[in-house]
Amino acid sequence: MNFLACDLGGTKVLLGIFEKDIKDDSPKLIFKKKYISSDWDSFELILEDFLKNKCKNITHPSSACFAVAGPISNNTARIINLSWNISGNALKHKFNFKSCELINDFAVQIYGIPFLKKNQYSTIQNGSHYTGANNDLHAIVGAGTGLGIARGIISRGNVKVLASEGGHVEYSPKSKVEWELKIWLKKYLKVERISCERIISGTGLSRIAEWRLSKPDAQKHPLQKYLKEIKIFDAVRKELPEKICNLSKEGDSLMIEVERIWLGAYASLMGDIALQELCFGGLWISGGTASKHFKNFKSNLFMKQFFDKGRLKDILKTIPIKVILDEEFGLFSAACRAKMLLKNQ
Repeated sequence: MNFLACDLGGTKVLLGIFEKDIKDDSPKLIFKKKYISSDWDSFELILEDFLKNKCKNITHPSSACFAVAGPISNNTARIINLSWNISGNALKHKFNFKSCELINDFAVQIYGIPFLKKNQYSTIQNGSHYTGANNDLHAIVGAGTGLGIARGIISRGNVKVLASEGGHVEYSPKSKVEWELKIWLKKYLKVERISCERIISGTGLSRIAEWRLSKPDAQKHPLQKYLKEIKIFDAVRKELPEKICNLSKEGDSLMIEVERIWLGAYASLMGDIALQELCFGGLWISGGTASKHFKNFKSNLFMKQFFDKGRLKDILKTIPIKVILDEEFGLFSAACRAKMLLKNQ
């Protein structure tokens, strides 16, 4: 039987038809297509086009899992920046699925972990045995447009997902520079508090650069022209992270500084999550920036900040740390969940 998976975000929608791989228990992709969200008036129209026009020669999927960028309640979701209301029950009825589930687009990734193949991830730290550790506990963290965090219990093929909004916890500066950044951001954004997502995300990397470029010694920096464009077209900010990283690789001292602040904050949060969850099964780095910053995650700077937890730093050395390299891991994970739903039919 075929099953359908979807990674549904505010910018794009990625849909795929899968079947069970005869070689193992992983989902095998048959066909996929990407849609630009803003080109369509509703998600139902996208799904209808995909199933009736693009997949008309493929067996209709029996189950479906939709990974949605937002909170889920009673199998329904609202995509705020598109004003889309999505109901899993309504989709099930209209498109004749036997099973249909909506799930948060980051929480769904827990379902993909047991089925990962070696080419989909890489290991930063193997970890070591810790007496009394529960190796069923996993946590996954990912910076993309925002900052996602999820936890899960994976035991003998059974997966229990524990959703989290941990990306919105308070950002805690550790240095004079970070305090200065936080104060600037509060004033610049006109907010009372700064969450970790404001710093540790693609948007956060751009904000750190905006702060650094606001200083007198950066007035002639080549990225200044983008700051002027951002004030008119906020969408330009999405282009900034890639330019920051490229300039950093080329040796631009200011962008190296910006990237180091971002990485330090990311590593510190990862250490906090490792201690909070005691995820001896694995601490996973995912999200849109994961594969792009793989070398940085292995750097001494990142690991030093990760281990900087005082008396409990030795515990952190026992936790496996792995990076998801598959940029379509969200779709893959939704397919893993859709395959599980077949068993419940």
